[in-house]
Amino acid sequence: MTLLNETLGSGIAPVSDNTSLKQHLNTPSEEGQTLRGSVEKALHNYFAHLEGADVTDVYNLVLTEVEAPLLETVMNYVKGNQTKASELLGLNRGTLRKKLKQYDLL
Repeated sequence: MTLLNETLGSGIAPVSDNTSLKQHLNTPSEEGQTLRGSVEKALHNYFAHLEGADVTDVYNLVLTEVEAPLLETVMNYVKGNQTKASELLGLNRGTLRKKLKQYDLL
């Protein structure tokens, strides 16, 4: 069993890829929105309220909003174990440390 399968816990069939995680992320929330749908809705609202203003770096804006809570949640789940977190996320441990510092999580 992979670390991903262990992370997903009981109630989800073990798999060797991200299929179950994708299914979980695409399950509607209590509000009826998938993660993807929530991101799309937020972006549509953001662009609708720009009123013609020039905007740059939207990619990094969105990435920051998603990456920070992802890292924080994973680090809480693994009780601060960076080796487990890097394996779970599929990141090099050095890259993980850099990102944790970037978001003041280290």
